[in-house]
Amino acid sequence: MDSQSNQLLECVVRETGPEPRHAVVWLHGLGADGNDFAPIVPHLQSATRRPVRFVFPHAPVRPVTINGGMPMRAWYDILGMQIDRDQDRAGIHQSLAQVDALLDDQIERGVPAEQLILAGFSQGGAIALRAGLARRPALAGIMVLSAYLLEAEGLSDWSVSEAAQVPLFIGHGSRDPVVPADLGRRSADQLQAAGYPVEWQTWPMEHSVCPEEIVAIDQWLERCWA
Repeated sequence: MDSQSNQLLECVVRETGPEPRHAVVWLHGLGADGNDFAPIVPHLQSATRRPVRFVFPHAPVRPVTINGGMPMRAWYDILGMQIDRDQDRAGIHQSLAQVDALLDDQIERGVPAEQLILAGFSQGGAIALRAGLARRPALAGIMVLSAYLLEAEGLSDWSVSEAAQVPLFIGHGSRDPVVPADLGRRSADQLQAAGYPVEWQTWPMEHSVCPEEIVAIDQWLERCWA
């Protein structure tokens, strides 16, 4: 990022053409970094049909309780085995502010909110969902991979009405031992019951992304940007 953005999180940036007016801010999972999903970009035909800026931020390094307090890149601390209940709310809200700043920066750079996608995997997906549903103006879409809804009990309190029509892609591995597919399914069900347009898909994989999911992501991005 340039000097005007020196207070933003450090990011890996990939652009598929000049002067992009479409963008994806894509958050990595626990212990990874912004390089994790950059290799997917060349496989997305939706991003070859138009100039798209992909922004892959590095999460801050912090101790992670469930991993013995080992410092690693994390969007928030994981305090216990019940990952949807043992939540580090201070860390979550710090990351929400940092992600909001990244989204605001893309809008200032000329990407309209209605062409801006927020995506994430695992912890990053949980932050993407929580941040995206609280955004004004509404985003073009929210992509949630192998994740779950943070602060689910307060959805009606922290979500905004503008987000009610934002397309949600929620993908999960049916064999996921880290974030159980049932947890993702319950999050999707809660959002559908609240009236959100959710596309839920599963694949026979563990805590990862498979080629079939990348195809589904590509098709969903094209629909969001059509």
